[in-house]
Amino acid sequence: MTDAAVVGSGPNGLAAAVLLARSGLSVELYEAAADLGGGARSARLFDADVVHDLCSAVHPMAVASPFFRGFDLAAHGVEMCHPEVAYGHPVDERRTGIAYADLDRTCERLGPDGGRWRRLMAPLVEHSREVTGLLLGDLRHLPSPGPAMLLPPRVLALMADPFRGPEASALIAGVAAHTIGRLPSLVGGGIAVMLGHLAHATGWPLPRGGTQVLTDALAADLRAHGGRIHTTSRVTDLRQLAHARAVLLDVAPRGLLGIAGAYAPAGYRRALEKVRYGPGAAKVDFLISERIPWRERELAKAGVVHVGGTRAEVHAAENAVAAGRRAAEPFILVAQPMAADPSRGLPHKQPIWAYAHVPNGDPLDATDVVRRRIERFAPGFGDTVIASRAVPASELQAYNANYVGGDIAAAAVTLRQVLGRPVPRWNTYRTPLSGVYLCSGATPPGPGVHGMSGLHAAKAALRREFGIRELPPGWAGL
Repeated sequence: MTDAAVVGSGPNGLAAAVLLARSGLSVELYEAAADLGGGARSARLFDADVVHDLCSAVHPMAVASPFFRGFDLAAHGVEMCHPEVAYGHPVDERRTGIAYADLDRTCERLGPDGGRWRRLMAPLVEHSREVTGLLLGDLRHLPSPGPAMLLPPRVLALMADPFRGPEASALIAGVAAHTIGRLPSLVGGGIAVMLGHLAHATGWPLPRGGTQVLTDALAADLRAHGGRIHTTSRVTDLRQLAHARAVLLDVAPRGLLGIAGAYAPAGYRRALEKVRYGPGAAKVDFLISERIPWRERELAKAGVVHVGGTRAEVHAAENAVAAGRRAAEPFILVAQPMAADPSRGLPHKQPIWAYAHVPNGDPLDATDVVRRRIERFAPGFGDTVIASRAVPASELQAYNANYVGGDIAAAAVTLRQVLGRPVPRWNTYRTPLSGVYLCSGATPPGPGVHGMSGLHAAKAALRREFGIRELPPGWAGL
């Protein structure tokens, strides 16, 4: 008999397994793929000297997350590399928004909008730990009044656009577009508040050596505390885990239906069947011979570049894909790992990571679209490309079963599906099935490499199934 079985080795599955094992339980983790990590994997795609991240690449929420603070990445040999520019956003051929890690420098560059940017971000930066704790919470506890009072006026202001110049407006629109949904929206404003202020607080870092090192550190800790890991072990039926007292599933709602739907009450099953999936991400990896020749040279220092144009252009592109249409000029996220971590390649062999937002299930090979969009702001980029690889949104689910139709959020990030994620329940982590819990990004606080869905689900399982109310050292009090 095993105390707990965890299905899925994404950051949330591993976070749950680590907490359970450190609480003294016997834990077995099952991963369908040959490699651990889910959305946090890396590979040498084109050249043995160059590491590419297969899904997630830049991790503002990992360093801000209470789970990873308790885990202590540095103590596990993980070095987070911080670029000088957290993110940049070319507006047109002449103007570019730059979000430096340094708030003062960002405000100075924004000129007339600098004061507005400071009034928006400075209080959030000052109270970042409380704000982050609230936004990465389980939505079941009353927030402390301080951070709660900071958020509503800022979210509403960002929806209305308080800036005079296009640079600041574009910076916010690009961050809000991480919602991959309709804009402007309350959810988009919340994400802009979260990710926007982290650029000037704990930062938008990349792990030295690639995202895989985060996964490897979690897996090593799990094994060190007695956990057993089974790769190439697909779980398709809950009965396969009958030997476990508690089961935690790091799966999308559709995966939960496949594994346990036959045993769930009809009402819960119908609610899961109604979960909406959001637009998809079309991935393109490039190997280039030199850094991207951006017109705005400061962009070479950015870990992330949002290629979206003006605020209006970003909103038009995101609203098109949310409605199921390809955008004429889709929003593109570009990550430049070597801006922060030179060890990821060589001067003449550099990895570039890119996503285009597309409708759910779109079979588009986005290589040409991404290349063209980058070339608008970096003429000659195409001449630097040595090799490329495209993974359409329609094929992302083969890489990670949680990415239904290429939805890397595991369920659409809409207001309704944020407040009741994935279905309205007081304890959304606990299913109606005895001892079965959901711990994926389909539960609060949603997508991202933060481990908090795993922490919240493990905490619920520890209390109910094992009578353990105190989390291990590092997480005690959460």
